[in-house]
Amino acid sequence: MPAINYSIVVPVFNEDSVIDEFCRRLLKVMEGLGKEYEVIFVDDGSADKTFKEIEKWSRKESRVKALRFSRNFGHQIAITAGIDESRGGAVIVMDGDLQHPPELIPEMISKWKEGYHIINTVRQETAEIPLKKKLFSKAFYKIINLDSEVPILSDAADFKLMDRTACEAFKRIREQDRFVRGLTSWIGFRQTQVSYRADARHSGQSKYSFSKMVKFAVNGITSFSTLPLKFVGYMGLFVALASFLYACYALYVRLVLNIAVEGWTSMLVGMLFLGGVQLISIGVLGAYIARIFRQVKNRPLYIIQDRIGL
Repeated sequence: MPAINYSIVVPVFNEDSVIDEFCRRLLKVMEGLGKEYEVIFVDDGSADKTFKEIEKWSRKESRVKALRFSRNFGHQIAITAGIDESRGGAVIVMDGDLQHPPELIPEMISKWKEGYHIINTVRQETAEIPLKKKLFSKAFYKIINLDSEVPILSDAADFKLMDRTACEAFKRIREQDRFVRGLTSWIGFRQTQVSYRADARHSGQSKYSFSKMVKFAVNGITSFSTLPLKFVGYMGLFVALASFLYACYALYVRLVLNIAVEGWTSMLVGMLFLGGVQLISIGVLGAYIARIFRQVKNRPLYIIQDRIGL
Protein backbone atom coordinates (compact mmCIF):
# COMPACT_ATOMS: atom_id res chain seq x y z
CA MET A 1 0.00 0.00 0.00
CA PRO A 2 1.52 3.37 -1.01
CA ALA A 3 2.25 5.92 1.71
CA ILE A 4 -0.47 8.51 2.16
CA ASN A 5 0.78 12.07 1.91
CA TYR A 6 -2.38 13.92 2.93
CA SER A 7 -5.44 13.07 5.02
CA ILE A 8 -8.49 15.32 4.81
CA VAL A 9 -10.72 15.04 7.89
CA VAL A 10 -14.28 16.27 7.34
CA PRO A 11 -16.81 16.23 10.22
CA VAL A 12 -20.38 16.38 8.89
CA PHE A 13 -23.83 16.54 10.42
CA ASN A 14 -26.97 16.58 8.27
CA GLU A 15 -25.14 17.81 5.15
CA ASP A 16 -26.64 15.51 2.48
CA SER A 17 -27.42 18.43 0.16
CA VAL A 18 -23.79 19.61 -0.02
CA ILE A 19 -21.78 16.36 -0.14
CA ASP A 20 -21.78 16.15 -3.97
CA GLU A 21 -20.47 19.67 -4.55
CA PHE A 22 -17.99 19.39 -1.70
CA CYS A 23 -16.52 16.16 -3.05
CA ARG A 24 -16.26 17.52 -6.59
CA ARG A 25 -14.35 20.60 -5.47
CA LEU A 26 -12.16 18.80 -2.94
CA LEU A 27 -11.17 15.90 -5.21
CA LYS A 28 -10.35 18.32 -8.03
CA VAL A 29 -7.95 20.18 -5.72
CA MET A 30 -6.37 17.00 -4.34
CA GLU A 31 -5.90 15.39 -7.76
CA GLY A 32 -4.09 18.53 -8.87
CA LEU A 33 -1.48 17.98 -6.15
CA GLY A 34 -0.42 14.66 -7.68
CA LYS A 35 0.12 12.96 -4.30
CA GLU A 36 -1.55 10.10 -2.46
CA TYR A 37 -4.38 11.22 -0.21
CA GLU A 38 -7.44 10.05 1.69
CA VAL A 39 -10.66 11.85 2.57
CA ILE A 40 -12.13 10.78 5.92
CA PHE A 41 -15.70 11.88 6.52
CA VAL A 42 -16.95 11.61 10.10
CA ASP A 43 -20.76 11.46 10.19
CA ASP A 44 -21.70 12.82 13.60
CA GLY A 45 -25.01 10.96 13.90
CA SER A 46 -26.79 12.58 10.95
CA ALA A 47 -30.54 12.04 10.66
CA ASP A 48 -30.67 12.64 6.89
CA LYS A 49 -29.02 10.87 3.92
CA THR A 50 -25.51 12.19 4.59
CA PHE A 51 -23.96 8.74 5.09
CA LYS A 52 -25.65 7.34 1.97
CA GLU A 53 -24.22 10.21 -0.07
CA ILE A 54 -20.75 9.47 1.29
CA GLU A 55 -21.20 5.76 0.50
CA LYS A 56 -22.07 6.68 -3.07
CA TRP A 57 -18.85 8.66 -3.44
CA SER A 58 -16.76 5.93 -1.81
CA ARG A 59 -17.94 3.47 -4.48
CA LYS A 60 -16.75 5.88 -7.17
CA GLU A 61 -13.50 6.87 -5.44
CA SER A 62 -11.69 4.48 -3.07
CA ARG A 63 -9.87 7.39 -1.41
CA VAL A 64 -13.18 8.54 0.10
CA LYS A 65 -13.62 6.86 3.48
CA ALA A 66 -15.96 7.40 6.39
CA LEU A 67 -16.90 6.77 9.99
CA ARG A 68 -20.44 6.96 11.32
CA PHE A 69 -21.03 7.59 15.01
CA SER A 70 -23.73 5.70 16.90
CA ARG A 71 -25.23 9.09 17.87
CA ASN A 72 -24.35 12.77 17.81
CA PHE A 73 -21.18 13.23 19.90
CA GLY A 74 -20.38 16.78 18.75
CA HIS A 75 -18.21 18.57 16.21
CA GLN A 76 -15.03 18.63 18.32
CA ILE A 77 -15.27 14.88 19.00
CA ALA A 78 -15.83 14.23 15.28
CA ILE A 79 -12.61 16.11 14.47
CA THR A 80 -10.79 13.98 17.06
CA ALA A 81 -12.10 10.72 15.59
CA GLY A 82 -10.97 11.70 12.10
CA ILE A 83 -7.48 12.58 13.31
CA ASP A 84 -7.34 9.28 15.23
CA GLU A 85 -7.99 7.36 11.98
CA SER A 86 -5.79 9.47 9.69
CA ARG A 87 -2.53 8.11 8.23
CA GLY A 88 -1.27 11.03 6.16
CA GLY A 89 1.98 12.87 6.70
CA ALA A 90 -0.14 16.02 6.90
CA VAL A 91 -3.74 16.15 8.10
CA ILE A 92 -6.13 18.90 6.98
CA VAL A 93 -9.26 19.39 9.09
CA MET A 94 -12.15 21.21 7.44
CA ASP A 95 -15.94 21.45 7.58
CA GLY A 96 -18.05 19.95 4.81
CA ASP A 97 -20.38 22.92 4.25
CA LEU A 98 -17.98 24.62 1.78
CA GLN A 99 -17.43 27.61 4.05
CA HIS A 100 -13.88 26.26 4.36
CA PRO A 101 -12.73 26.54 0.72
CA PRO A 102 -10.86 23.44 -0.52
CA GLU A 103 -8.92 25.71 -2.89
CA LEU A 104 -6.94 27.03 0.12
CA ILE A 105 -5.36 23.61 0.76
CA PRO A 106 -2.39 24.06 -1.66
CA GLU A 107 -1.39 27.28 0.16
CA MET A 108 -1.59 25.50 3.51
CA ILE A 109 0.58 22.65 2.20
CA SER A 110 3.07 25.18 0.84
CA LYS A 111 3.37 26.70 4.34
CA TRP A 112 3.85 23.22 5.80
CA LYS A 113 6.72 22.58 3.39
CA GLU A 114 8.39 25.72 4.73
CA GLY A 115 8.83 23.86 8.03
CA TYR A 116 5.72 24.71 10.04
CA HIS A 117 4.02 21.93 12.00
CA ILE A 118 0.58 23.54 12.29
CA ILE A 119 -1.05 25.93 9.83
CA ASN A 120 -4.08 27.71 11.28
CA THR A 121 -6.62 29.64 9.27
CA VAL A 122 -8.20 32.95 10.22
CA ARG A 123 -11.52 33.94 8.74
CA GLN A 124 -11.66 37.43 7.28
CA GLU A 125 -14.57 39.53 8.49
CA THR A 126 -17.29 40.02 5.91
CA ALA A 127 -20.58 41.87 5.85
CA GLU A 128 -22.39 38.51 5.79
CA ILE A 129 -21.32 37.69 9.35
CA PRO A 130 -24.03 38.91 11.77
CA LEU A 131 -22.96 41.71 14.13
CA LYS A 132 -24.06 39.65 17.15
CA LYS A 133 -21.75 36.82 16.13
CA LYS A 134 -18.81 39.22 15.54
CA LEU A 135 -19.21 40.84 18.95
CA PHE A 136 -19.66 37.48 20.67
CA SER A 137 -16.52 36.10 19.02
CA LYS A 138 -14.39 39.12 19.94
CA ALA A 139 -15.61 39.04 23.56
CA PHE A 140 -14.92 35.30 23.79
CA TYR A 141 -11.30 35.57 22.64
CA LYS A 142 -10.70 38.61 24.87
CA ILE A 143 -11.97 36.74 27.92
CA ILE A 144 -10.21 33.44 27.23
CA ASN A 145 -6.86 35.12 26.56
CA LEU A 146 -6.97 37.12 29.80
CA ASP A 147 -5.97 34.04 31.78
CA SER A 148 -5.32 31.23 29.29
CA GLU A 149 -2.48 28.73 29.78
CA VAL A 150 -1.40 29.52 26.21
CA PRO A 151 -2.32 32.34 23.79
CA ILE A 152 -5.23 31.29 21.59
CA LEU A 153 -5.39 32.79 18.12
CA SER A 154 -8.31 35.19 17.74
CA ASP A 155 -10.85 34.50 14.98
CA ALA A 156 -9.20 31.14 14.27
CA ALA A 157 -11.21 28.38 12.63
CA ASP A 158 -11.08 24.61 13.02
CA PHE A 159 -9.89 24.61 9.39
CA LYS A 160 -6.20 23.76 9.85
CA LEU A 161 -3.28 21.59 8.77
CA MET A 162 -1.31 19.50 11.26
CA ASP A 163 1.70 17.40 10.38
CA ARG A 164 2.11 13.84 11.66
CA THR A 165 4.25 14.89 14.65
CA ALA A 166 1.60 17.36 15.83
CA CYS A 167 -1.19 14.83 15.20
CA GLU A 168 0.49 12.19 17.32
CA ALA A 169 0.85 14.71 20.17
CA PHE A 170 -2.80 15.74 19.76
CA LYS A 171 -3.97 12.10 19.85
CA ARG A 172 -2.46 11.66 23.31
CA ILE A 173 -4.91 14.21 24.76
CA ARG A 174 -8.16 12.44 25.71
CA GLU A 175 -10.13 15.20 27.40
CA GLN A 176 -13.90 14.61 27.36
CA ASP A 177 -14.76 18.31 26.92
CA ARG A 178 -12.68 19.26 23.92
CA PHE A 179 -11.78 22.66 22.52
CA VAL A 180 -9.66 21.78 19.49
CA ARG A 181 -8.42 25.31 18.78
CA GLY A 182 -7.09 25.55 22.30
CA LEU A 183 -5.58 22.06 22.27
CA THR A 184 -3.64 22.72 19.07
CA SER A 185 -2.25 25.88 20.68
CA TRP A 186 -1.40 23.97 23.85
CA ILE A 187 0.67 21.24 22.15
CA GLY A 188 2.99 23.92 20.77
CA PHE A 189 5.28 23.27 17.78
CA ARG A 190 6.03 25.80 15.07
CA GLN A 191 2.80 27.41 13.92
CA THR A 192 1.70 29.99 11.38
CA GLN A 193 -1.56 31.19 9.86
CA VAL A 194 -3.23 31.98 6.57
CA SER A 195 -6.39 34.01 6.08
CA TYR A 196 -9.38 33.06 3.99
CA ARG A 197 -12.72 34.48 2.99
CA ALA A 198 -15.60 32.15 3.78
CA ASP A 199 -18.14 31.57 1.04
CA ALA A 200 -21.84 31.56 1.79
CA ARG A 201 -23.23 28.16 2.71
CA HIS A 202 -23.89 26.09 -0.41
CA SER A 203 -27.22 24.92 1.04
CA GLY A 204 -28.93 24.23 4.33
CA GLN A 205 -28.32 26.28 7.45
CA SER A 206 -25.72 26.56 10.15
CA LYS A 207 -25.83 23.87 12.84
CA TYR A 208 -24.36 26.33 15.37
CA SER A 209 -27.30 28.03 17.07
CA PHE A 210 -26.67 30.82 19.57
CA SER A 211 -27.16 28.39 22.47
CA LYS A 212 -24.53 26.06 20.97
CA MET A 213 -22.16 29.00 20.55
CA VAL A 214 -22.59 29.86 24.24
CA LYS A 215 -21.97 26.24 25.24
CA PHE A 216 -18.89 26.14 23.01
CA ALA A 217 -17.59 29.37 24.57
CA VAL A 218 -18.15 28.14 28.14
CA ASN A 219 -16.37 24.89 27.31
CA GLY A 220 -13.43 26.76 25.80
CA ILE A 221 -13.09 29.15 28.73
CA THR A 222 -13.35 26.46 31.41
CA SER A 223 -10.86 24.29 29.47
CA PHE A 224 -8.08 26.87 29.33
CA SER A 225 -8.75 29.48 31.98
CA THR A 226 -9.46 29.67 35.70
CA LEU A 227 -10.60 33.28 35.32
CA PRO A 228 -14.24 32.51 36.27
CA LEU A 229 -13.07 30.99 39.56
CA LYS A 230 -10.83 34.00 40.23
CA PHE A 231 -13.70 36.34 39.37
CA VAL A 232 -15.91 34.59 41.92
CA GLY A 233 -13.16 34.98 44.52
CA TYR A 234 -12.77 38.69 43.77
CA MET A 235 -16.54 39.17 43.87
CA GLY A 236 -16.68 37.46 47.28
CA LEU A 237 -13.91 39.75 48.56
CA PHE A 238 -15.76 42.81 47.24
CA VAL A 239 -19.05 41.75 48.83
CA ALA A 240 -17.32 41.04 52.16
CA LEU A 241 -15.68 44.48 52.12
CA ALA A 242 -18.94 46.22 51.17
CA SER A 243 -20.80 44.33 53.91
CA PHE A 244 -18.19 45.36 56.50
CA LEU A 245 -18.42 49.02 55.48
CA TYR A 246 -22.21 48.91 55.59
CA ALA A 247 -22.10 47.31 59.06
CA CYS A 248 -19.82 50.13 60.26
CA TYR A 249 -22.26 52.69 58.84
CA ALA A 250 -25.24 51.00 60.53
CA LEU A 251 -23.47 50.96 63.91
CA TYR A 252 -22.49 54.62 63.52
CA VAL A 253 -26.05 55.64 62.75
CA ARG A 254 -27.46 53.62 65.65
CA LEU A 255 -24.86 54.29 68.36
CA VAL A 256 -23.53 57.77 67.54
CA LEU A 257 -26.45 59.48 65.87
CA ASN A 258 -28.98 57.50 67.93
CA ILE A 259 -31.34 57.24 64.99
CA ALA A 260 -33.65 54.24 64.81
CA VAL A 261 -32.99 52.59 61.48
CA GLU A 262 -35.91 50.70 60.03
CA GLY A 263 -33.66 49.09 57.44
CA TRP A 264 -36.05 46.57 55.91
CA THR A 265 -35.47 47.87 52.35
CA SER A 266 -31.70 47.83 52.60
CA MET A 267 -31.82 44.44 54.31
CA LEU A 268 -33.97 42.98 51.54
CA VAL A 269 -31.73 44.40 48.80
CA GLY A 270 -28.64 43.10 50.58
CA MET A 271 -30.11 39.62 50.99
CA LEU A 272 -31.12 39.45 47.33
CA PHE A 273 -27.69 40.67 46.22
CA LEU A 274 -25.82 38.18 48.39
CA GLY A 275 -28.14 35.38 47.30
CA GLY A 276 -27.46 36.20 43.65
CA VAL A 277 -23.70 36.24 44.23
CA GLN A 278 -23.88 32.88 45.98
CA LEU A 279 -25.90 31.30 43.17
CA ILE A 280 -23.48 32.64 40.54
CA SER A 281 -20.56 31.28 42.56
CA ILE A 282 -22.18 27.86 42.87
CA GLY A 283 -22.88 27.84 39.13
CA VAL A 284 -19.25 28.62 38.24
CA LEU A 285 -17.96 25.97 40.64
CA GLY A 286 -20.51 23.54 39.24
CA ALA A 287 -19.20 24.06 35.68
CA TYR A 288 -15.68 23.03 36.74
CA ILE A 289 -16.92 20.15 38.91
CA ALA A 290 -19.01 18.86 35.99
CA ARG A 291 -15.85 18.71 33.86
CA ILE A 292 -14.13 16.64 36.56
CA PHE A 293 -17.20 14.37 36.82
CA ARG A 294 -17.28 13.68 33.08
CA GLN A 295 -13.54 13.06 32.94
CA VAL A 296 -13.25 10.63 35.85
CA LYS A 297 -15.97 8.39 34.39
CA ASN A 298 -13.43 7.62 31.66
CA ARG A 299 -16.01 6.79 29.00
CA PRO A 300 -14.80 6.51 25.39
CA LEU A 301 -14.86 9.80 23.50
CA TYR A 302 -17.06 8.30 20.77
CA ILE A 303 -18.61 5.05 19.54
CA ILE A 304 -18.35 4.08 15.87
CA GLN A 305 -21.34 2.37 14.28
CA ASP A 306 -20.10 1.96 10.68
CA ARG A 307 -16.88 2.27 8.72
CA ILE A 308 -16.17 2.68 5.03
CA GLY A 309 -12.65 1.98 3.79
CA LEU A 310 -11.05 2.17 7.22
